[in-house]
Amino acid sequence: MKNIFYITLLMFGTLCNAQTVTLESMAQYEPGSYPNADYVKDTNGLLNKFIGTWKGIFNGKSYEVNLIKKENVGDEIKWDKLIGKLKITASNGTIEFNNFNKLEDDNFFRGTNFQKNLKFYKMIFPGAQYTGCIDTGTIYLGVKADTPNILTINFLADYDIVKQDCSNFQTTIPAGKSITLTKQ
Repeated sequence: MKNIFYITLLMFGTLCNAQTVTLESMAQYEPGSYPNADYVKDTNGLLNKFIGTWKGIFNGKSYEVNLIKKENVGDEIKWDKLIGKLKITASNGTIEFNNFNKLEDDNFFRGTNFQKNLKFYKMIFPGAQYTGCIDTGTIYLGVKADTPNILTINFLADYDIVKQDCSNFQTTIPAGKSITLTKQ
């Protein structure tokens, strides 16, 4: 009986320490300085406006993005996040990038969090070309309240040291450009 009491007390104490915080509040912190939390929840549905299939054309290439919301994912801290798939087709019909047929793995781009002002949602894009030039980076997704069917994508490549000439290299998603997609 005494053991049951201690086990119950231990479980209750563990549950009391568990803390759920909102995406909005977690966006106010920098990674590495997050408050004690077990679950970062999209309590106000901020991610919902991004969910769906989006299409558009930029520089003659067709872009198709599919975004889904995953809840309670992660290891140390559970998060509600967006997971994305991307297909890029050249004007001649050649598919330049496509992870629609892949299982969920590192080829997907994954959400991290909102910017502090909550205007853009940040996602990590792993890139497609592993030639020694930098093709990974952060995607910033934005949907304005007055245009809920328009998604803007901005890609910023990670800056790193490379050991070869990458002056003519082009990232999978054009870096530093704004791509506009329409919800399907």
